[in-house]
Amino acid sequence: MSLRLKVLADWLQENELLNAGAEERAQRLIEQVRADKVMVAFVAEFSRGKSELINAVFFPGYGRRIMPASAGRTTMCPTELGYDPDLPACLRLLPIETRLHSPSLLEWRQRPEKWVHLDLAMNNPEQLASAMKKVSETLAVTKEEAGALGFWHDDHPEDNPPLNADGRVVVPRWRHALVNMVHPLLKQGLVVLDTPGLNAIGTEPELTVNLIPQAQAVVFMLGTDTGVTKSDLTIWREHLAPVEEGPGVRLAVLNKIDTLWDDLSPPEEIDEQIERQRLQAAQILSLPPQRVLALSAQKGLLAKVRGDTALLAQSRLPSFEQVLGGDLLAARQHLLEGAIQSGVNELQSQAQRLLGVRRRELFEQMQELRSLHGKNQSVIRQMRARVEHEIAEFDRGASNVLAARSVHTKLLRDVFRLLGNASIKKELAPLTAMLRQPGVKFGVRKAYAEGFGNLRGVIGHVRLIETEIESMLTRIFGELNAEHGFELELPPVPDLVRFEDDLSVVERSHLQYLGLGNMFRLSRPDFAERLARALLARVRSTFDAALAEVELWNRSSSAQLATQLRERRQAFDRRTEAIERIQDAAGGLGDRLREIEEREILLNTLDSHLDRLTRELRQTHPLRARGSSSEAVTV
Repeated sequence: MSLRLKVLADWLQENELLNAGAEERAQRLIEQVRADKVMVAFVAEFSRGKSELINAVFFPGYGRRIMPASAGRTTMCPTELGYDPDLPACLRLLPIETRLHSPSLLEWRQRPEKWVHLDLAMNNPEQLASAMKKVSETLAVTKEEAGALGFWHDDHPEDNPPLNADGRVVVPRWRHALVNMVHPLLKQGLVVLDTPGLNAIGTEPELTVNLIPQAQAVVFMLGTDTGVTKSDLTIWREHLAPVEEGPGVRLAVLNKIDTLWDDLSPPEEIDEQIERQRLQAAQILSLPPQRVLALSAQKGLLAKVRGDTALLAQSRLPSFEQVLGGDLLAARQHLLEGAIQSGVNELQSQAQRLLGVRRRELFEQMQELRSLHGKNQSVIRQMRARVEHEIAEFDRGASNVLAARSVHTKLLRDVFRLLGNASIKKELAPLTAMLRQPGVKFGVRKAYAEGFGNLRGVIGHVRLIETEIESMLTRIFGELNAEHGFELELPPVPDLVRFEDDLSVVERSHLQYLGLGNMFRLSRPDFAERLARALLARVRSTFDAALAEVELWNRSSSAQLATQLRERRQAFDRRTEAIERIQDAAGGLGDRLREIEEREILLNTLDSHLDRLTRELRQTHPLRARGSSSEAVTV
């Protein structure tokens, strides 16, 4: 799909049918197809079988476990599995010591030299599994070092990790892991986030207020053998419970149903027991029953490795795969197809407007030149004078456009200022100052409400400026269309309401995070600093996205205007040149008419080719097109 889009963009550029704004829109569309991701976050307390479920769904073809899934704490750091065609298959690890420094996790992602890089041999299951064991590695540090890293607190010993035989604190060796590997689902844009248990979730606020809330689906793992425990409920209430109008799907999975399999009990009795536990979990978590599934990840993996269809059905793993694929990938493909349809329609419409302008110019030139048949030099001179008068009128109109552009530029500078980093820091200054104050922050919820109210006010101010720009451009476009026969069409104004909604989602994720347990954590300077930086990073990404939308809209409008102004000037040049040639040579009129006829044929050919390219794009499924046709892509 991205290749087809690039072919279209290159063809439009080659035939001068792509202005600067449309070119950027085409490039963004290509990047969206290549980089559009669907994140599924797997969250659980340790020993719930989370990594085993990832193995069963994503890696059964290797005939063995790839993600470490032995008893105990296997995933010690958040681990993302995805696919980037520009990178080799590799594992990148961010050292835990980066917690001692100020940059947020998002900022560390932009500094690849700070990550430990390991190549992965995708055709070697043993090497692949061995490399993945790195995410289980730990370090033994002193209590003071553990405290500086955010893992040891004398005032809350229940949150502290275990000590080893030497009295040292066992902490994760890595802060975050990124796995880039080839897999049909990952090539479709799926990203799997494997998270550690309660301790790591609580101590890495950026994971909980940024990564998990933005995931399109969260899979919360429970154990059939344990039910919903106190620690499970703590994770759910403080970090995962769905908020009203929040993004993403929440699924709960009761794993290890094989612990209830009993040769002495009839299958119906076992099924009834599993169903009772499933409904009880749905009630405790306040989830619709269809969002709670029961399965055995271990038996599902074993069944796939052995090719045992009966055991696979008994494991109930296929029902989970169906829900995940139906609710997530299919919905994401629908959204992506909508974006592609809209983008291709805009590119085609822009190109057709330019072709229309050229056709009209050719028609006018043809009529003008045909009227010269049999006319003397005096008539030709009069025609030249008329063209020069039209050029003068056009130049006066263009000067008015330049004056309006200066106002346009000033308004854009106001938008850049409002959505810039300095504005974000100013509006959130009272909130971030409170977060960084020592001690318990009893007024922090009110500070969040005021800070996010300020941010939504900024977006509202930008919307007013956007309306002012729209009104000005509508007037200019209308005058040029009426007075000079242009075909200018103002693109739809970006809907910034969705960015206000994004801010509300960020606010809710933070307020949900500030449960009683985290209020105590918030009193610690290191934790509060990480939370403040996570907040600023998330808001900055929202404002950057809003700014990019407004900037692209304005560039598309300005580029459309500049293109048609240039086309008109070129048309004037061609008319003047034709009259000069007719004055200089008797045969010039016939030659010029033939040239116009040839150009008209070329325009018809371009129009047909444009229709074919865009039709082919609309018939291509974006997610399916990302992998090769030989890959069976199922969830």
